[in-house]
Amino acid sequence: MPTKEEIKDFSFLVENLSRELKCDLMDAILDHCETTGLEVEVAATLISPTLKAKIRDQAEANNQIRKTNRLPL
Repeated sequence: MPTKEEIKDFSFLVENLSRELKCDLMDAILDHCETTGLEVEVAATLISPTLKAKIRDQAEANNQIRKTNRLPL
């Protein structure tokens, strides 16, 4: 089970990699796994709830998944 610090570091790394490569967060995660040899299943345990929400938002914006209904704030 990953620690909070490992999850935080992974999220920071993925977001920076996404900006550098100018790609979606999911692509950045897959690129990181490919270049470092990290198993995708292990990377899945390192995704924080905040990062998961950002990935979902990007997927909805790209019409990769259906938009979820949200209550207006």
